Amino acid sequence: MVNFSKSRRRFLGGAGVTLTLPFLEYFSPWGNNAIAAPSSTAKLLTYYVPNGMNMSDWTPTSTTPDWQLSPILSPLANVKEDILVLSGLKNAPADPDGAGAHAAATASFLTCSHAFKTQGANIKNGISMDQVAAAQLGTNTVFPSLQLGIEGGNNLGDCDSGYSCVYARNISWASDTQPLPKMINPRLLFNRLFGGLDPKLTQVEISKRKLYRTSVIDYTINSINLLNQKLGVSDRQKLDEYLTGLRALESKINTENIINCQLPSEPLNSYPYQQHVEIMTDLMVLAFQCDLTRVISFMLNNAASARSYEFINAPESHHDLSHHKNNPATLAKLTAVGTWEVQQLATLIEKLKATADPSGIGTLLDNTTLFFSSELSDGNTHRHDNLPVVIAGRANGEFTTNRHIRYVNNEKIASLYIRLLQANGVNVTSFGDSRIVLPGI
Repeated sequence: MVNFSKSRRRFLGGAGVTLTLPFLEYFSPWGNNAIAAPSSTAKLLTYYVPNGMNMSDWTPTSTTPDWQLSPILSPLANVKEDILVLSGLKNAPADPDGAGAHAAATASFLTCSHAFKTQGANIKNGISMDQVAAAQLGTNTVFPSLQLGIEGGNNLGDCDSGYSCVYARNISWASDTQPLPKMINPRLLFNRLFGGLDPKLTQVEISKRKLYRTSVIDYTINSINLLNQKLGVSDRQKLDEYLTGLRALESKINTENIINCQLPSEPLNSYPYQQHVEIMTDLMVLAFQCDLTRVISFMLNNAASARSYEFINAPESHHDLSHHKNNPATLAKLTAVGTWEVQQLATLIEKLKATADPSGIGTLLDNTTLFFSSELSDGNTHRHDNLPVVIAGRANGEFTTNRHIRYVNNEKIASLYIRLLQANGVNVTSFGDSRIVLPGI
């Protein structure tokens, strides 16, 4: 007999299928498990770094065809042909009510909505751009989207001058009042993605799993059916939904892609910071490679992060460094931090470029739009205009890359989001505070 309280957290493995009630409940904000005909292999990855940049060392000096990378962008030299650098974009809804620029702007990072200032439960923001994408791009994958990061912390209390921690620690929002917390534990993420699949299986064992996949799922249904009489009304309804959607869920899982992935060994729960970033980068690439999701949001650190970067001779708090007061020594350290962050971006781009897309057409980078930015431009003045923006990938040929584009009229970053969404086949005509598609890309 299966113990229901334990079975909700058990992984029953069959050909890489993860069958748990929490897993199915995860889909509930999107309504049902109906399968839409796949229309695209488009993927979207949004990458957040906190505290702004040393903008004088970030911004390229030229927009001509022979433009050169700036000091902070120099790690992108090997993928320069695959990127766009955009200058002059503004996120006006990020302006806080009084103090609290970091949390307010981080809340607005992907929503382009003005966050309601509160440290209580009455939070209000807006749906984020990645979740607009997930509503369409996520209909044919196990996970409509993944929310990932490095720094944790709960969502309770005041994290920035009266702004709730929920605003400082989340960039993905399913609705005005529903933030989507990120996963930071590499082992938990690995098991969520690949629970039930042993990476050490032989080819013979893999073939057996393919052959017996249906019987494994039938066994699972038979076991759970025995629980029905013991459940309350709410759990019985959830179980009914689970059984109804289980077959649809099975068909959503691209078994061939999962089995053919070369999975690493299960990671540890925690790592030193640099290795933690490396492991999460690898897992993001794997999630795309195995077609488990096509939408990922990633927070390198939380808003106003005080992380020390001793390993690059910047031992002070990153947030403190961002308040540089134009001190040359402080600016040099801020440049070092920004350059290290861009190096992590470059590593991710290079791995996407080196990995074949599961569709069999091109690489992951060919079919991915990667958006990299911060909630601020200059942390010393808490400005939300002239944001530091890099776009990587060609969105299935939609973008002409290897360019620096400078906008001079405080164009809205929401207009960029409309362009990114449309380029990936998402049907939108407005987003956030904009109804205009950003020209030029």
